[in-house]
Amino acid sequence: MRQLLLGLDIGSSSIKASLLDADTGKSIVSKAFPEEEMVINSPLEGWAEQDPETWWKYIQQASKFVLKKANVKAGELKGIGIAYQMHGLVLVDKDQNVLRPSIIWCDSRAVSIGEKAFKELGEEYCLPHLLNSPGNFTASKLRWVIENEPEIASKIDKIMLPGDFIAMKLTGEILTSETGLSEGIFWDFKENGISEKVLENYKINKAWLPKVVPSYSIQGKVTSEASQLTGIEAGVSVSYRAGDQPNNAFSLQVLKPGELATTAGTSGTVYGVCDTPLYDPLSRVNTFVHVNHTKEKPSYGVLLCVNGTGILNSWIKKLLGAGKIEYEEMNNLGGSAPIGSGGLTFIPFGNGAERIMQNKQVGAHLLGLDLLKHDKKHMIRAAQEGIVSALTFGFRIMQDMGMDLKTVKAGKANMFLSPIFRKTFVHMNKVVLELYDTDGAQGAARGAGIGVGLFSNETEAFQGLDLLETIEPNEQFFEPYEEVYLHWKNQLEKIQKLKI
Repeated sequence: MRQLLLGLDIGSSSIKASLLDADTGKSIVSKAFPEEEMVINSPLEGWAEQDPETWWKYIQQASKFVLKKANVKAGELKGIGIAYQMHGLVLVDKDQNVLRPSIIWCDSRAVSIGEKAFKELGEEYCLPHLLNSPGNFTASKLRWVIENEPEIASKIDKIMLPGDFIAMKLTGEILTSETGLSEGIFWDFKENGISEKVLENYKINKAWLPKVVPSYSIQGKVTSEASQLTGIEAGVSVSYRAGDQPNNAFSLQVLKPGELATTAGTSGTVYGVCDTPLYDPLSRVNTFVHVNHTKEKPSYGVLLCVNGTGILNSWIKKLLGAGKIEYEEMNNLGGSAPIGSGGLTFIPFGNGAERIMQNKQVGAHLLGLDLLKHDKKHMIRAAQEGIVSALTFGFRIMQDMGMDLKTVKAGKANMFLSPIFRKTFVHMNKVVLELYDTDGAQGAARGAGIGVGLFSNETEAFQGLDLLETIEPNEQFFEPYEEVYLHWKNQLEKIQKLKI
């Protein structure tokens, strides 16, 4: 009998399910829903919301699809892992009904609340204890609801992250993890527990927080009701959960100090692991509990995030191609433009407040446009160079913190399918890039295998993980790409001065 593991990845663009064969470590089948990107609703400027029940609808479709495609028999599925978009807020009442749309990761409405709390709690508490300013994270979003929607707040029984919500729908259990609480800025790293000072400052009822379980652990079993809706056999354990960035790092076997992972989907990230609680004094990059953290053997993840990554590339695609141009064609066209895009510069910060810009709404900007010289190819390349420049800005903050950044791992997907993007990333940051055949859903499945005990350790969990390509930098390109970055940074500084 086969031993199978199901990974579910709740993104803001799509919901993906992957079935993994635990004996070979190979993915059997994967499927994402919907076919088009999920809608992010923005009722007011800076807002970003999604209906959690929409995620659940697509979980049902994706699960049924992969289970049927693989012809899964009773007893073959051993565990379920859940990865999810970080920092979102889901509220439910005592009957587990959703009280309002989820305020998701790129929503900016709570920036001022986080800034106020940082002043009140004080830098001397926030940085050593929270490793971050409270910022625009989940705790601040919850405080916004308390202040602005008191009728809804009065009905709250539990607050959850998106992955906690899906686990609840599968099992009926409302739980969370240490890494989840840390991403919401509820975790005191010095005390290794929930921050009472944050709860007191934000006037948050501690009873609203779910019970905490390890990322790898038995976290409830699929109910008969959920079984009928998803096709998953009743009684199968949910045995892993993590936010998308810690999980992406896990999926690439980034678990030891000095190891790095990167993504370039809707947002772009670099995530580095360390065993000491590092922090940026300006909180432009953020430190969270990593999935393999224990009190005896601490493990932390330092995250830099650029909101406007794949979403900018998608915008360019829609603008230039009117739905008729594919990404491969765009990449080929952009590749015919010179390094530096003929002086055309894209600032990609057009998807909410940017953490690396200290939660400023910088906006997206196209600069240096020459109507007699520039065309589609320059715009495509400028967008990709601009995205990498923004990541490089954060990358250098991490280096200043003392992190050793030499080799970076990524799944060969999304913007890393673009030769322009890969070449710019490698040379602008002077790093080796390793590309793997994996994704967040596969990572979640491997995590489930550890949680349910199919894998005895993390090394065993990664049999079958294939390295597809290694890209090493060529020193002759260091100077030209450094010039691109410095020009980009200079243009960014000009914009910031104009906005003051």
